[in-house]
Amino acid sequence: MGPRPGAGAADDSETDYAELLIGDLHASLASPVSESMNFLNEIALRYPDAVSLAAGRPYEGFFDLDDLPRYLSLYRRHLTERLGDEEDVRRTVLQYGRTKGVIHELVAEHLRLDEGIIADPQDLVVTVGCQEALYLTLRALRRDERDVLLAVAPSYVGVHGAAGLVDMAVVPVRDAADGIDLDDLVARIREVKAEGRNPRACYVIPDFANPSGTRMSLETRRRLLRIAAEEDLLLLEDNPYGLFGDPDGPPTLKALDTATRVVYLGSFAKTGLPGARVGYVLADQRTRDAHGGAGTLADQLAKVKSMLTVNTSPIAQAVIGGKLLAHGCSLREANVREVATYRHNLTRMLDGLERRFGDVPGVSWNAPEGGFFLLLTVPFQAGDEQLEHCADRYQVLWTPVHHFYADTRPRNVMRLSFSHLRPEEIEAGLDRLARFVRDQQQN
Repeated sequence: MGPRPGAGAADDSETDYAELLIGDLHASLASPVSESMNFLNEIALRYPDAVSLAAGRPYEGFFDLDDLPRYLSLYRRHLTERLGDEEDVRRTVLQYGRTKGVIHELVAEHLRLDEGIIADPQDLVVTVGCQEALYLTLRALRRDERDVLLAVAPSYVGVHGAAGLVDMAVVPVRDAADGIDLDDLVARIREVKAEGRNPRACYVIPDFANPSGTRMSLETRRRLLRIAAEEDLLLLEDNPYGLFGDPDGPPTLKALDTATRVVYLGSFAKTGLPGARVGYVLADQRTRDAHGGAGTLADQLAKVKSMLTVNTSPIAQAVIGGKLLAHGCSLREANVREVATYRHNLTRMLDGLERRFGDVPGVSWNAPEGGFFLLLTVPFQAGDEQLEHCADRYQVLWTPVHHFYADTRPRNVMRLSFSHLRPEEIEAGLDRLARFVRDQQQN
């Protein structure tokens, strides 16, 4: 206990204010993951003139506030036709709503049209962003300290964060050229079981993964599903970027799933509107209780959600629902301009890297076919300290890849994002990055 920081001595010297030790709070708050997002956001705020090759955001050039009333009007009309009563329409949009969500039928139609996934709308839970969907799923799966999650390393920061919040250990699985080393996955499963622990699920981003940008081949997807069945494992398929690639590419794991091994995590942050904060989870796995009661995993996730966020904003859902209705529930159709922009930016980024680093020893990069990201390998450590120096002296930002391993050990790889940039920003950012890399090599 002690005086409140910054308080005046005259009136507060006799008052002991509560002081909490971080070590006495939940362990996840002291982990490196808990600092990752804040650190990267703070760097961006401190250097507002820096070109950001770090932010994994949608392109803002097509954002239009006038779309909001249009989408709301479309959804209102849809509800009026369905419900017939204006009072019920108002209640649906403005009152506390159904825990599983109110646009579940539209989401199911989107999945059918765009992903070839046949989903019962009752097996969908509409969430506050995909991060809540991930948290709900892990919270439900984690029974005790023996339960663990497998995840490709490096992997999305948020999966490490969500697992930490529910006290679920994450066991890393080696990455590979097309997304996951399946032999290592089997080895890790066997190792975990031999230790008396229970591998509940494996988290994957099969399409243009964050941070690597890799995409799994069809054969890898099929073999992964076979392994899941053989090892009694669930697969948590996160798919925020799949629509931003070749529409003739391999189907999602969920579209190939004939044994309900896949829990499908979706988001409208990249394909809808990020500010709406609407995601969903398709959890059609059957459940039963000790008394013979049956349902689905979605029903159980709704129980957790009812004690967490109660329900997802019906107003935000109405906006996303209106966007779906405006395009016949096809987000591929809704994102034609965005897909063209991201592909153009990816081509420009790859060409720009070749021009600047094609003959530079020790510098290499991968070449994704879509998505928002790629990885650049450099001949020096690229950690938080180097990022801050680069932001200050060279006015360009990138993401140290150690954040995706949930540790603080610098590695010689950085994630570059190209999704939200204009062409001239990509060129300026790469020019600055090239100067930084050249100077680091000379030091």
